[in-house]
Amino acid sequence: MTTQKVPNRLAKEKSPYLLQHAHNPVNWFPWSEEAFDKANKQEIKLVFLSNRYN
Repeated sequence: MTTQKVPNRLAKEKSPYLLQHAHNPVNWFPWSEEAFDKANKQEIKLVFLSNRYN
């Protein structure tokens, strides 16, 4: 059986940093109104912000 990695919503981004995570199984969101609407209005969750790491 072949396991194929499915791209997440980061696959549509231009940032090389975000594209590194395009096949990560985490449900990542880029900085957007969609992300904040989902976190604050739909699910009432905190937003975890990552601003790169080395």
